[in-house]
Amino acid sequence: MAISVGDKLPEVTLVKATENGPEQVSSADYFAGKKVALFSVPGAFTPTCSARHLPGYVEKAAELKAKGVDEIACTAVNDAFVMGAWNKAAGSEDITMLADGNGNFAEAVGLTMDGSGFGMGKRGQRFSMIVEDGVVQELNVEAPGDFSVSSAEHMLGQL
Repeated sequence: MAISVGDKLPEVTLVKATENGPEQVSSADYFAGKKVALFSVPGAFTPTCSARHLPGYVEKAAELKAKGVDEIACTAVNDAFVMGAWNKAAGSEDITMLADGNGNFAEAVGLTMDGSGFGMGKRGQRFSMIVEDGVVQELNVEAPGDFSVSSAEHMLGQL
């Protein structure tokens, strides 16, 4: 069952991409005591993710923070090295990359997809959330192949 507005995020270990390399972080610790704009992409360096999804959050980072967001985070079923390289290539210091290499977070929130037809295996769906102190305040899950409700622009309208 997919997570819903009002639910607390499940406890899983994510891997934060940092300048000093991968750093394990529990979801409970990471989301505690702050408002986070979280977005999920099916994969780093994939076409829509690189051309539109990540750039939208980079471009709108200051506006999101001006509306009370403490952190902007991106998650994908990729390892921390790939996530770090993607952020270095197309992101910004305003975006925290949270690698979900084994798909445990995507599975725990019930938002997985089967990308086997594209040679990608099990991935996280494209979605966004506003999470406050670990509780989902807004949840935007895209229909397969779509990109609209998980955008930074849509999230700005929700804040």
